Amino acid sequence: MRKVSIIVAAALAVLTIAILVLDIVLPAYTGILHAVTLPLIAALAVFLLIAILLDRGRRAAVPAAAAAEIAATLAPPARLAPSAAPPPDNRHAAEVVSFLALLQEKGRLVDFLMDDITGYSDAQVGAAARVVHEGCKAALAEHLVVEPIRSESEGDKVVVPTGYAADDYRLVGKITGQAPFTGTLVHHGWRVERVALPRLIRTTDRLPTIAPAEVELS
Repeated sequence: MRKVSIIVAAALAVLTIAILVLDIVLPAYTGILHAVTLPLIAALAVFLLIAILLDRGRRAAVPAAAAAEIAATLAPPARLAPSAAPPPDNRHAAEVVSFLALLQEKGRLVDFLMDDITGYSDAQVGAAARVVHEGCKAALAEHLVVEPIRSESEGDKVVVPTGYAADDYRLVGKITGQAPFTGTLVHHGWRVERVALPRLIRTTDRLPTIAPAEVELS
C-alpha cells in the first residue's frame, strides 16, 4: 500500500506540474484542460488520502498486536486456586505411640505413671514397680538394643576423650582447660545401638490408641 501511495502521489505531482506548464504555453486551451484534468486530479487526491489512511491503520494495528503478544508472554501466570493442604504425615508419632502401647501391654507402664500413688504404701508401690520393671524391660529388649556408654563401675576413675560427643557426657564439678578430662564416673549413661520398632504401613488422621477401654457386657 505504501508503494501505491508513492506512485499516486508522484502521478498527482506530475499532472499538476503539467497543467501549470500547459496553462502558460497554451493559455487558449486552459478551459478544456481544466475540464479534463481537474476531475482526474481530484480522484487521484481522494485515492491518495484513502491509501494514506489505510496504511496508517495497518501500521498501528501491527504494533498493537505485537504489544499484546509481548504483554501476554510477560504477564505472570494465572494463579491457581490453592488446593487443599495434604494431611500431615503422623507416621513417626504413631510409631512412638505404638511403642508406648507395647510398654503398657507388657508392663502396664501407662497405668503406673498415670495413677495417683500417694495413697498406696511403699510395699504396694514396690510390688507394682516390680511388675512394671519386668514387663517394660522385656519390651525394651525385644525392640531396642540399649547399652551403657561407659563399661566402668560407678565411682571408678575415667577419662573423657578428646572429641567426645556432646550428648554422650554431662560434665559436672570444676571444669577447666580442654579435653581429655579425668574424673569420677557418677553414672555410666545409656545409648541405643539399634531400633526395631514395628513399622506402621497405614496411618490415619488420628494417633493410635495406647490401650483400648475394656467393657464387660452383662
